[in-house]
Amino acid sequence: MIRIRKSLCLLGFVCLLLAYSQPTQAKELYVDNIGGSDNQNGLAPNGNGGKSGPVRTISRALRLAGKGDTIHVANTGDPYRESISVQGGSNSGLVGKSFTIIGDGVVLDGRTEVPKDDWELLGDSTYSTPAPSAFTILYLDDKPAERVAVEDTATSIPELTEHQWCMLNRRIYFKTESTKLPREYDLTYNTRRVGITLVNCRNVVIQGFVVQGFQLDGINAHDNVFGATVLGVVARGNGRSGISVGGASRVTIEASLVGNNGTAQIRTEGFSETKLKNNDLIDDDPNAPALVTEGGKVKQVDR
Repeated sequence: MIRIRKSLCLLGFVCLLLAYSQPTQAKELYVDNIGGSDNQNGLAPNGNGGKSGPVRTISRALRLAGKGDTIHVANTGDPYRESISVQGGSNSGLVGKSFTIIGDGVVLDGRTEVPKDDWELLGDSTYSTPAPSAFTILYLDDKPAERVAVEDTATSIPELTEHQWCMLNRRIYFKTESTKLPREYDLTYNTRRVGITLVNCRNVVIQGFVVQGFQLDGINAHDNVFGATVLGVVARGNGRSGISVGGASRVTIEASLVGNNGTAQIRTEGFSETKLKNNDLIDDDPNAPALVTEGGKVKQVDR
């Protein structure tokens, strides 16, 4: 009888060991900001009237995801207006299987409309409104408006021409046409802080997104991000940098277009290591160079 009990105990232990040793089955998750619902399970690209179907937000998909999963974000033509955070644990890859978020041209947008009633007339068709942050960028018709630089020691704004803007003492100054008011323009600015934050995660791929209009960075690998790849991304019009890599992170940036960001196109700091491969870094603005290194190592990989 004792031997039988020992055998049963041993058999149970082996079964438990086998269960834990089996590789986790990675799954495909789907996001659709028009046809999806965060009450659905995200396991199908189209809904069937029940629980099965795409979720509405990328943030919800990240909460549902497990290690090694792939998240497909549908390009519906409407921007996804959210900030997302990819964190360790379930938002990491497995051995030989990355945790992947695929955008396929999806726009992740951090902007909101400038309040129409907050503009104050200064004279000569020049108006002023408070800026959300020191890294604010004013957009006109979905593109960064032409900015006039202001010296740090300036006490007054420079002369502006129609549709130009500047910022002084955390206020935006914008010059309109003589016959128009600011409320008659499509004016937006960046209010969400970071588009995609990565922290404490492993083997993550961010692919095919347009990340624009965030206060600080389009993508920020904050710390302890290892084996991450930013692939085929457009990062533009963000207040500080398009892509920032910091802490002890190890990130490869490949086949990406980074430009029109506030102070740097790519920024590194800390003890990070960044590999650059086949990227297009637009540094037309002398105040926003292609690469700003405040620490860390940067390596240009051959094509």
